[in-house]
Amino acid sequence: MLEIRDLQVHYNGITALRGVSLDVNQGEVVALIGPNGAGKSTLVNAVSGIVSPSAGTIAFEGKPLHSSRAWTISGLGVLQVPEGRQVFPQLTVTENLQLGVTALRGRKAEIPLEEVYALFPILRERSEQLAGSLSGGQQQMLAIGRALMGSPRLLLLDEPSLGLAPVIIAQVFAALRTLKDRGMTILLIEQNATLALDLSDRAYILEQGRVVMSGASQALAADADVVSHYLGVTPEG
Repeated sequence: MLEIRDLQVHYNGITALRGVSLDVNQGEVVALIGPNGAGKSTLVNAVSGIVSPSAGTIAFEGKPLHSSRAWTISGLGVLQVPEGRQVFPQLTVTENLQLGVTALRGRKAEIPLEEVYALFPILRERSEQLAGSLSGGQQQMLAIGRALMGSPRLLLLDEPSLGLAPVIIAQVFAALRTLKDRGMTILLIEQNATLALDLSDRAYILEQGRVVMSGASQALAADADVVSHYLGVTPEG
């Protein structure tokens, strides 16, 4: 579904991505993990059209994205939940969710509001509350729900657990697992490698703008080098 080949991104005199190639197949959850500054968010922003590649190609279902505008890409159903949530604070929860429908651009709505509320019941309870008055975890749920209202064909999640309490992280990832079980295609950027590998089917490890390792998530989670460098655990033996 998503094909990235030899992607390079430069900005502000910095080389953020150095020839990255990866694939996301339909119905997969693919994780992108690595240290801060590895280029993970840059890659997602390049797919979304927020930053422009200096070289390489990005294709979604065979359609080139690397020279497309962000609104064209979102109209294809490639929708991003950005790092830091970025909800509209002066609008209500319901109004934020309704804005997500604008990404349909003529596509059929496949995820009704009631389905979003079923995933995140707190959003129904807070439906008339201003988004800016929600907790960080509730805002994260709202940002995901807003993207779902646009019926994503490929959902890009950038650091969904960032800054959240463990109990809220568990709720968010339970909802993401429900989406996975329903067959949604997801590219997940996540600093918590343990969470990312547990949820995903495959994963890529990025360091200094390059893919240094990739494979099935279960295999990576059992790899001693991955465990010691990325999972924050010292392997036994």
